[in-house]
Parts: sequence; structure tokens; C-alpha cells
Amino acid sequence: MNTETTFQANARSKFKKFYAQHTYVFSFIGLIIIAAVINKNFLTYANLSTLMLQSAIKGVIALGMTLIIISGQIDLSVGSITALVAGLGVVVLNTTGSIFLMLIFCIIFGAILGLINGLLVTKGRIAAFIVTLATLSAYRSIIVQLGQGGPFNVGENVYKSFRLIAAGTFLKIPNLAIIFVIITIIIALIMDKTKFGRYVYAVGSNENAARLSGVNVNKIKTMCFAITGLLTGISAFLLSSRLTSITAPNAGVSFELDAIAAVAIGGTSMNGGRGRIVGTFLGIIMLQMIEGILIAAKIPPFLTGLVKGIIIILAVLLQSKKER
Repeated sequence: MNTETTFQANARSKFKKFYAQHTYVFSFIGLIIIAAVINKNFLTYANLSTLMLQSAIKGVIALGMTLIIISGQIDLSVGSITALVAGLGVVVLNTTGSIFLMLIFCIIFGAILGLINGLLVTKGRIAAFIVTLATLSAYRSIIVQLGQGGPFNVGENVYKSFRLIAAGTFLKIPNLAIIFVIITIIIALIMDKTKFGRYVYAVGSNENAARLSGVNVNKIKTMCFAITGLLTGISAFLLSSRLTSITAPNAGVSFELDAIAAVAIGGTSMNGGRGRIVGTFLGIIMLQMIEGILIAAKIPPFLTGLVKGIIIILAVLLQSKKER
């Protein structure tokens, strides 16, 4: 009897520990059940494909945001970086006629913009919130001025081939979904299997202890911002392919809110030092599912931002209770 009681106690303890570390998994399952009840077509292949399509572009940015938040920082400029890189990327595409050159430009330019953020935070010793709030405004202003408020349209000579990147499929699986999954796996491996990943967690957990252990804290922080800029550049490339027309004032608006919400829902600690890439992957999908549930429930679309804000607050409250 005592043996059975001990076994049950150990089982409960292990379950509680697993639940605390993987809350996002249970939230994901719960949302699937709710969505399936509200929408009978939710679990159809067509609907799930659409869900992945809607999640992919912002999801790539959210992966980078995860690195930044785990390291104890924040980036509010990713939406504006998306607009600036996408707009100028279309210019490069139309000028050169090369999709490959546009992709290289988006990756490098995005990384440079992220690097600027990182250097201002580390070398300039300015809080990340202030730096990225400033560049959010600056990057957006630049692209609006360059476009004179008008759209950046993909030229007819490359329209079909470029559009196919986002609209195409491979073995009936949307290209965007495949790209999102591949990038998720790469970032997850970097965070779990490399020295850089371990250092990111160390810096976010205790910056002073990491520094005393020989970690170049400023380098790690800067790299997190640069990698996020790089991923945002890829997202800008994919967004340009999907829309084929970038409107400077509107492109990427609220992407930073969606990315932060996905990271929070996915179980990453907003205090830094703890989080998983797979959590963010599920987090951005859950965020898209919530929007679908709101639409099915005929909630006014203008209230979506309110719901996202509440979700972030609830996620942070749950995290703070677990960390006490």
C-alpha cells in the first residue's frame, strides 16, 4: 500500500513538473478542442494548411524574438524592419530581375538593421526598449519617405515566379509551412546544441554570473539582435512574395505584438533565461487559432488587439506564479 502511494505521489510530482515546463502543450491541445467544436471544418487539411500559411511569416520573426527575450532583452522594431526590408527588397528585385539577389539583400540588410539595434543596446548602453522604440519609428519613417506613401509593386516580368514562392506547394504542403518548419528546426538546434545557445540562456538567467564565467555578454546580446534582424529579413522576403505589393505605412504593423504574444504564450519567461523554440512555434499557431475562434464567434475584428494584450498579460502572470 505504501509502495503504491509512493508511486502515485511520484507520478503526480512528475506530471506537475512536466505541466509547469510544458504548459503551452496543454494550451495547444485545449485550443484545438475549442476550435474543432466551434468550427467543424477546423481539422480539415485545407483549414490546417491555411492556418500554417497565416502563421509562417510572423512565426519566423517570433523565433528571433524568442532569442532576444531569453537573453533578457526586447525588440519593438521588427515590424518596421519588415516594412523597410520588404520595400527596398522589391526595388532590388525589380532592378535586377533576380529573386536570389533579393533574398540575399533581405537577409543581409535585415541582419544589419538588427545589428544596429544590438550595438546601440550594448555599446551605447541604452535600454533595449528605448532603442527599439526609436528604431521602430525611424525605420518606418525611412521607408514611407522613400515610397512617398505609395506601394512598392513587384514588376510583371518576375511576378509569377516570385509569387510562386509563397503561393506554391511541395507534395501538397504549402511552401511557407515548409520554410517555417525548417527554420524552426535550425533555430531549435542552435539553442539546444551549440555553445551560443547555452550562452544565451546563461546571459538571460544571470548576466553578471555569465560575465564572471567568461561569457562575452555584449557579443551574445548583439548576436541575438542581428539574428532576429536576419530572420525578419527572411520574413520580409516571404511577405513580399505573398503580397507582391508592399504598402510602406501598413506593412508589418503589429508584427512585434504578435511575435511577443507568441513567445509569451509559448512559455518563454519574459524575465529571460528560460524558454523553448518549439513553444514559440506552437505559440504563433495558437495565436492564429485564437483569431480564428474570435472570427467564428463573430467578435468584432477591432477587438483582436485587446484579446492579444490580455493574452500577453495572462501568460506573464502565469509565468510569474511558476517562478515564485
